[in-house]
Amino acid sequence: MKSKRIFPAVFPAVFLGLLLFSCGESKLDPYQEAIAFQQELNAQFADSEESPLTEEDWLTFESLEFFPVDTSYRVSARLEFHQDSKPFAMQTTTDRLPIYKLYATARFQLKGKDCSLQLYQNQDLVQDPEHRDYLFLPFTDRTNGDSSYGGGRYIDLTIPEGREIIIDFNQSYNPYCAYNSEFSCPIPPRVNDLDLEIRAGVKAYGDH
Repeated sequence: MKSKRIFPAVFPAVFLGLLLFSCGESKLDPYQEAIAFQQELNAQFADSEESPLTEEDWLTFESLEFFPVDTSYRVSARLEFHQDSKPFAMQTTTDRLPIYKLYATARFQLKGKDCSLQLYQNQDLVQDPEHRDYLFLPFTDRTNGDSSYGGGRYIDLTIPEGREIIIDFNQSYNPYCAYNSEFSCPIPPRVNDLDLEIRAGVKAYGDH
């Protein structure tokens, strides 16, 4: 039996570059940042060495489908830190159980609703000086299974200097499992289900 491939333990290089935007190193405005995210993501998927697509899908790949960029889905959130949280095993699409810790709860308003999402730290990445500031934000919303992937989406973030963090849903992307069942991907915890439609970021892929 062929073994399942693991969703990258270290996020793809494309996301590292995009994370620099959220750290204040980009001179692009929020709309341009979102467009750059789309371009970089498409470039990764078109690269035979980086793409999560099956060989059959890669051969005909032209572009992912995105919601129109909407900067109203870019929010400033207040962080509530969880310094005493305990490591836990996050469920995945296979029997793999990567270890995470709850880093903070992000609270914000979106489309007139009070929202909260939990941000996590991968306990393997915190041992790596280059990636110890990485925060993982998996979430689900009312578009899942319709216009977006049924298993939810992810956002990559870095630890900010203060208690505020920018969450740009235009930069949300699908788990690799949305494109190729050979991957093992974290399942967004139920606490990160948003009771509204997030019509931003990557849409569902084909019939997957």
